[in-house]
Amino acid sequence: MSSEPVSLATALDSFDELWSPRIVTAVNDYDVRVAKVEGEHLWHAHDHTDEFFLVLEGELHIALREPAGERTVVLAKGSVFTVPRGTEHKPLSPSGASILVFEPTGTSTVGDRHDDVPDHVDATTGHPLT
Repeated sequence: MSSEPVSLATALDSFDELWSPRIVTAVNDYDVRVAKVEGEHLWHAHDHTDEFFLVLEGELHIALREPAGERTVVLAKGSVFTVPRGTEHKPLSPSGASILVFEPTGTSTVGDRHDDVPDHVDATTGHPLT
């Protein structure tokens, strides 16, 4: 973790990979990650943690499988949403977005339960910002 301020714009400019988050800092036992996204991620769930999303640029959709049925939330730039632990969800962005995700250090991007991981999704616990 850097002892200097981190520009999120500079952090996002430092990589091109989609669905491959970079860890920009940590807060207690949580990572703050940024990622570029476009297209679909995959259906997955985090059994032991909520997942916080903040849209920095673009628009993010999050499909949810809830007890009442499936629904999709749409997050515009500046919007936040927390997916509750154990909820199956699939992030997607039809035209691309930049996001910030806040979750416990070591949390996998594909969760504890998931569909097959497509080639365009990086199954990681986050990459260091270089």
